[in-house]
Parts: sequence; structure tokens; C-alpha cells
Amino acid sequence: MPAQTLRTTLARDAREPVLLDLPTITYAGQSLAIRLVLRLDEQRIWRGKLQFQAAEVDVPRETFEIFCGAREQDLWESVRSLREHHFRDLYRSLE
Repeated sequence: MPAQTLRTTLARDAREPVLLDLPTITYAGQSLAIRLVLRLDEQRIWRGKLQFQAAEVDVPRETFEIFCGAREQDLWESVRSLREHHFRDLYRSLE
């Protein structure tokens, strides 16, 4: 699944989460916006979770922090390797 490769980095607090928009997918006839939420924990390990937002639902559904990496790039690469059916299965697991 192609995803954004560039993002603007502004001076920020390392504890603030980084939000990255992924390509939208379709599941059961509805469009789902997907966002990767990254944060740097106290041990300086990058942790990430997925957030799914359906158009007709106000509150997004989120996974737990199922991704981790020593570097932000490591975590990002593991997410980029996922295919659309993986995202659908993850969303289905949150229903």
C-alpha cells in the first residue's frame, strides 16, 4: 500500500504524538480514513497505533500500540509493508 513518504518536522515536544495520514480504504461499503499515531516513550522507543475513522461515525476506533521500533523510520517501514487486507482485518478486529 503506497503511503506518504514525507512529512514536515517542526520543533515539538518529543512526548507529543506524530500523526501520519495513510491512504483511505473501503470496508463494507464505507470509506475509512487511516491514521498512524506515533510516539516516543520514556525508554526512547517509538510506539505506534492505527486509528480508523469512518465517515458516518464521530469517534475513531484505535488499535493498541501494536508497532514499535528503535527508530521512527523502523516503525514506519513496518507499517508501509502492510497491505490493504491487513488494514481491513485490523479494523474488523475492532468491531
